Amino acid sequence: MWREAGAVILVAYLAQYLYRSGFWLPSVTTELMKQYDYIVVGGGSAGAVIASRLSENPNVTVLLLEAGEEETKEQKIDIPLAVAELQMSPYDWQYQTETQGKSCLGMKNEKCRWPRGKVLGGTSNLNYMVYIRGSRHDYDEWAANGCAGWSYKDVLPYFLKSEGNQNEEYVKSGFHCDSGPLVVSDVKSTDLVDVFLDAGRELKEKVLDVNGEEQLGFGSLQATIKKGKRWSTAKAFLRPVLDRMNIHVGVNSMATRVLFEGTKAVAVEFLRNGKKYVVKATKEIILSAGAIGSPKLLLLSGIGPKHDLDKLNIPVVADLPVGENLQDHIAMVVRANIDKPYTITRSGVSSWWTLLEYFIFGTGYLASSGGVEAVAFTRTRYQPKDKLYPDIQVHLHSVSLQIDPKRAEIFQNYKEETTASFDPEVNENGFNLLPILLHPKSQGTVKLKSADPHEDPLIDPNYLDHPDDVRVMMEGMRYCQRVLDTEAFRKHGTVHRNKTFKACSHHGNDTDAFWECYLRHITATIYHPCCTCKMGAVNDPSAVVDPQLRVKGVQNLRVADASIMPNDVSGNTNAPSIMIGEKAADLILGINTVQNIKLPKL
Repeated sequence: MWREAGAVILVAYLAQYLYRSGFWLPSVTTELMKQYDYIVVGGGSAGAVIASRLSENPNVTVLLLEAGEEETKEQKIDIPLAVAELQMSPYDWQYQTETQGKSCLGMKNEKCRWPRGKVLGGTSNLNYMVYIRGSRHDYDEWAANGCAGWSYKDVLPYFLKSEGNQNEEYVKSGFHCDSGPLVVSDVKSTDLVDVFLDAGRELKEKVLDVNGEEQLGFGSLQATIKKGKRWSTAKAFLRPVLDRMNIHVGVNSMATRVLFEGTKAVAVEFLRNGKKYVVKATKEIILSAGAIGSPKLLLLSGIGPKHDLDKLNIPVVADLPVGENLQDHIAMVVRANIDKPYTITRSGVSSWWTLLEYFIFGTGYLASSGGVEAVAFTRTRYQPKDKLYPDIQVHLHSVSLQIDPKRAEIFQNYKEETTASFDPEVNENGFNLLPILLHPKSQGTVKLKSADPHEDPLIDPNYLDHPDDVRVMMEGMRYCQRVLDTEAFRKHGTVHRNKTFKACSHHGNDTDAFWECYLRHITATIYHPCCTCKMGAVNDPSAVVDPQLRVKGVQNLRVADASIMPNDVSGNTNAPSIMIGEKAADLILGINTVQNIKLPKL
């Protein structure tokens, strides 16, 4: 009997393995043409969407260029809980910030790591898959500040167009759709979620769908996961259309310049497997290389601040503030222990049952969105009354951060003394609350080090330069303490575990000075850089692109990714980037594909 059962399990495992391997999927293009109607640079969260949607028109030809490899080459990409293992891998650009001085103090050379996807599907293959749209008030503010056509009423149809939500109750609300290619599903895998939501109720907060009618409150998270498998934009939008004759996808193809005739963009120069190519675009070139890649490519092509380009002897095509207005969400870690087996533990993840549960059924711990299972949005006392969106987001991370010096290098660029400063008493049933600064007043820059396209740009997020950012983060941390101090958590033996941190102990434990010191030491990106090719009104001197996403001062060139956001949104940026891709495709083709989508009462 056991032999037969074992055979069934083996066959099921092999079937799932072959399905997950993508062996049956259409291949990317090996031979490229010399000319296309549209060239999309960057096959990530926005670019994959744009290329797919443009190719729906059989009368146009589309080339998508991606600097990285196919996502099917690495099985870990498909496993949601394996997300941290992908950082510092060949599928990560492995960027680092410049030395910060006021932040990242606990990192080697005071530099923070900035993981970005270098793979088909981009950072949608490296992120924690959390599906958050942001606040409706974010987009209404964009529109009010000169971005006509980008209000919440304008962008909601594009969120709905993409979405294939698996939660029937959410779909019935009218704020979600179940027919789009981007699968969005519930991700609860531990009982800690229920404790967290009960804590919210105890604090008189609403428990709700944070992508629904309201955002402020506590809610379970949804993620871009399909049957336990990461559902990147490559899987959702590209793979199903690669058999179309009018779309070509070139991987291992790093764009180095956009070429111009006068001020008209006419071609893209790129390196593919070490060889230089030039491909022409008869209609438009669309840059979707992300908040780092798009400004870098514009600068290399002569579009950017004249004084910076002159220093590098790059001929100026258009003098624009490319690379300025850099914004990012940062987080600090509030660690805790709990007496109950309510978290994702190392022993639980490595058990045979967990492995079988995942590889046969696509469920269990390995199907969790990196352990991020619930969220809260709140407004601190520092948020102006006329700003209706939240200024703090809290992630519930149901995985213990037992800081292992041998593995700290993977998680962050920690110094040895930083690793030694963490409280060693965090146990296997530990978990974390992550307060996140949603609307930083500190802004940074992306600049070129040289005119060499192989050299990483200078990334200076300028974290915590503005004192208000520190004040808001302190409020966020205190809010997390209030959550942990609820009866909902205390009755399960919850203990806050990082009220001590050796590097800051001279300030006195649990003082504001202690927490500011702690914040400045362990500052970490939450992977949401944006705003470096700012969208704005045509007459806005701080804008790089207009509301049609056209680069100002040139022709036939657009940018469409997180870099065009005027300001960071109130939440994770992957879903908004996909929305930008959806809307950009309509703008490029001059059509409206969402006019018949029924909207809820707003």
